[in-house]
Amino acid sequence: MRAGPSQEDIRRHNLGALLRHVHLGGPISRAELTSRMGLNRSTIMALTSDLTAAGLVREELPRETGRAGRPSLVVRPESSRVYVFAFDVSPDRLAVARVGLGGLILDRREVARERDALALGELAGVLAGFARQMRRRTRDDTVCVGAAAAVPGGVRKGDGVVTFGPNLMVEKAVPFGEELGRRLGLGLPVSVGNDANLAALAEHSRGVGAAVKDLVYLHGDVGIGGGIITGGHLLGGHDGYGGEVGHIVVNPGGRACGCGSHGCLEAEVGERALLEAAGRFRSGQHGRDAVRAVVEAADRGDIVAQEALKRVGDWLGLGIANLVNIFNPEMVIFGGMLREVYLGSAAQVRSRLTLHAMAPQRERLRLRTSSLADDATLVGAAELAFAHVLADPLEVLARAGT
Repeated sequence: MRAGPSQEDIRRHNLGALLRHVHLGGPISRAELTSRMGLNRSTIMALTSDLTAAGLVREELPRETGRAGRPSLVVRPESSRVYVFAFDVSPDRLAVARVGLGGLILDRREVARERDALALGELAGVLAGFARQMRRRTRDDTVCVGAAAAVPGGVRKGDGVVTFGPNLMVEKAVPFGEELGRRLGLGLPVSVGNDANLAALAEHSRGVGAAVKDLVYLHGDVGIGGGIITGGHLLGGHDGYGGEVGHIVVNPGGRACGCGSHGCLEAEVGERALLEAAGRFRSGQHGRDAVRAVVEAADRGDIVAQEALKRVGDWLGLGIANLVNIFNPEMVIFGGMLREVYLGSAAQVRSRLTLHAMAPQRERLRLRTSSLADDATLVGAAELAFAHVLADPLEVLARAGT
């Protein structure tokens, strides 16, 4: 028989659960924590005391109670003291943020990226340089407890090695997390995740899908990525490559895709497909501004732009119908350039859903655009970096302080 959890295991779990409430929900009273966690007041007091002593939270009197009697202390995250570094590598930009506990962005750097200008290993040096600049501006009593990066490519589960990424000049496995950690020089491991997966987690924890347990997130840049949340958990797959929805085939024999197949959702809906259909695919014109220009032209009555959005919307709706039939999500969220594409082709997408998605699955389905917008992947990377802290707050903080 397996032994049950020890008192220390229970304490570790409760500390992490309480810190998660504060991290994701913001300032919260002891009384509310008692109610949400189902623990007695003395246990909550002991847990908050431990986290306060560790410098992870602080307790204050509420500003206004509106009630008679002794007010319950409010527990707040120590956002300015405890932080992580979040890195976002996208086809057109590099972004680095110093994110405090509670999700507060304390500092950030962002720079445009020339496509295919630098290999992934070289990008690690640029990102680490930005992080070192930000670290030099922090107070002596601050502590970095983690780091994570979002990349638009396949990331192997377990070691965070980037195994493929057509838009990152990745032709062989790259130990990106290891290289970024070495250049960062903090003695901390750097976690790495697929950008769409991390954006899905961000929308699920802090965005438009915060109260949704089953959702599909679609992310568009040059290609199409996806993240699938089922029962409140990310669908990762056996090796970590789950959610590659951009490579479901919607048009057999259609446009060639970078993966070697034809008619993939990415090939029929991606940036190039839209710009070519709108007669706007020319050298130097790409990225989200170019996509927005097509949507704006369609809004002004440009027939060619309208037809391009209609065509792309057809394939997008068909792809979503397949995903809805398989996963039965409560919500589908459009992120990256797909925010603009969906808003410009919503009628076509919904028409395809009506034709191809089964009625029970689409009956309560909600279609939404990302509320975190261009920061979704960066926020997701920060949450990945904080995951270790939330699993074992005191141990991680002790290790970071050594």
